[in-house]
Amino acid sequence: MIAQAERALAEGTPRLLFLGTAEELAEHHREGVVLVPIACQSEGALEVYVEPVFPLPHLVVIGRSPAAETLAALGSALGWKTVLVDDLDAGAIGERSFVVVATQGHYDEEALQRALATPAAYVGLIASRKRAEAVKSFLRDRGVPEEQLRRVRAPAGLDLGSLPVEEIGVAILAELVQVKARGRLGPAGGAPSASAVHEAVDPVCGMTVKVTTARYRSVHDGLTYYFCSTGCLGKFEAEPSAYVGTGA
Repeated sequence: MIAQAERALAEGTPRLLFLGTAEELAEHHREGVVLVPIACQSEGALEVYVEPVFPLPHLVVIGRSPAAETLAALGSALGWKTVLVDDLDAGAIGERSFVVVATQGHYDEEALQRALATPAAYVGLIASRKRAEAVKSFLRDRGVPEEQLRRVRAPAGLDLGSLPVEEIGVAILAELVQVKARGRLGPAGGAPSASAVHEAVDPVCGMTVKVTTARYRSVHDGLTYYFCSTGCLGKFEAEPSAYVGTGA
């Protein structure tokens, strides 16, 4: 269950699981259903629906302009946690935050430097390419590392062509939705850790066993086999030749 939940989070998709013995799995095969072998001595089967639920994105728009106000309104309409501020007090910014600097040249450099000091998943600057390069050059001279400056999306937003100033907010929101859809937000999404995906198959019952936490294992001919329970371990050790080569 934990392994399937981790995969649902990593892929961002729900799934229906059917947990049962090998015989029950063979009888209840259905398209789109994830079959999970179990070796429960009490027998019985179980269906579990797993759906990933992520925290809502946090959108911080710094500055006051028609584009900034449009972006904040659209973010709120999506149900995102959205704040529109005209100073540098953007509140707590984390790995699931989007920060858009829309200060119209008044304090772009200071606002952008503060934004880059956070772990925000996205940092954008509403400015022309020429203005954006000037801002980054200023920050570079102040010692901001190049790897941080590469985080800046400027001009912010997808290239939708020449837009009225109010519609620039739509282009930026489209880019933020794209970032979110590609799973580039911080914890609660993303790929599972290496320890989470290092798995083996119990050669006796076919269950998936997480190698790092497996309690039951046996070495045969130099290969290590992992088991879900003492029952499967006992069967294997009693007659290894019946299972060798199926789950190392």
